[in-house]
Amino acid sequence: MAETMKALVLEAHGDIDTLKVVADYPKPSPGAGEVVIRVGASSFNYHDVFTVKGMPGIKVPMPVVIGLDMAGQIVELGEGVADWHVGDRVLVNPLNRAKGLMGEMLDGGMAEYCRVSTSQLIAMPPDVSYADAASLPVAYGTAHRMLITHNTVKAGDTVLILGASGGVGTGCVMLAKQLGAEVIACAGSEEKMAALKALGADHVVNYRETDFSKWAIQHYGKPQRRTYEGGVDVVINFTGGDTWVPSLKCLKRGGTLLVCGATAGHDPKEDLRYIWSFELKVIGSNSFYDDDLSALMEMIQAGTLKPTIDKLLTLEEAAEGLRMIRDREVMGKIVVTP
Repeated sequence: MAETMKALVLEAHGDIDTLKVVADYPKPSPGAGEVVIRVGASSFNYHDVFTVKGMPGIKVPMPVVIGLDMAGQIVELGEGVADWHVGDRVLVNPLNRAKGLMGEMLDGGMAEYCRVSTSQLIAMPPDVSYADAASLPVAYGTAHRMLITHNTVKAGDTVLILGASGGVGTGCVMLAKQLGAEVIACAGSEEKMAALKALGADHVVNYRETDFSKWAIQHYGKPQRRTYEGGVDVVINFTGGDTWVPSLKCLKRGGTLLVCGATAGHDPKEDLRYIWSFELKVIGSNSFYDDDLSALMEMIQAGTLKPTIDKLLTLEEAAEGLRMIRDREVMGKIVVTP
């Protein structure tokens, strides 16, 4: 009789309540060049909301175990695996370059066990927890690549971060502060604003009550076309939608708009006049690489970075955690321990 395991499974697109905890989902066996890990922790991202709802042009094979980010311990080796051993603690890069994303095109981390290609494995330092490691890939890996790998933020910059209370946002706040920037963090509640202050943000703005662009101009001056005075140096915008043009308006001449997503809409109104008149740079950043994730784990090991985890949940509680992400009730990451 085939072995089974417990898993959070998507069987049809819909709302969050379409996710089901299945007690007898088939336990994976490794193929050639693969391992099976016992999942120590897996974290949600807003991408999982899109996966559950369904995305145009992306056909998700059903049923599928969701969850892009995971860390765990190798318990079984496939044929030809020589560089890894049973018992190794590993972080998984969720991109399988041959087959697609874990938790979307392949079974992901919201299960007791997961089959992973060895090309996706990154060794974990001894003092990094599974929960901290599983918080990193999509959120902190993206932030690291956008700010540090692309060398877009420097000491003394004024950096305004939209959606600062989420996974990518908290990562941007912490990394920008480490780089020596003055950070303006935007969030939607007093509670989140207080938490962002505690995280190191120099200023906080409630975007539900205050126009962030007008706030920035009021505090840093109106951008001037002929000088480099007025405005902020960098705006980090992964929301898109109706925040796009206001982001352009508060950037100083020569300023930079960083974008790595569009949770509020990918087809915003544009105003090219600001881009040419103020010589703005719009820089996209897509995903992350193993080097980004290894660097982040080294920061955790050194004590210079601590991922912000809102809640640690069981599989039975996981769907509620994803609802909280959808409804923007989260500060940092939701981590599940299968």
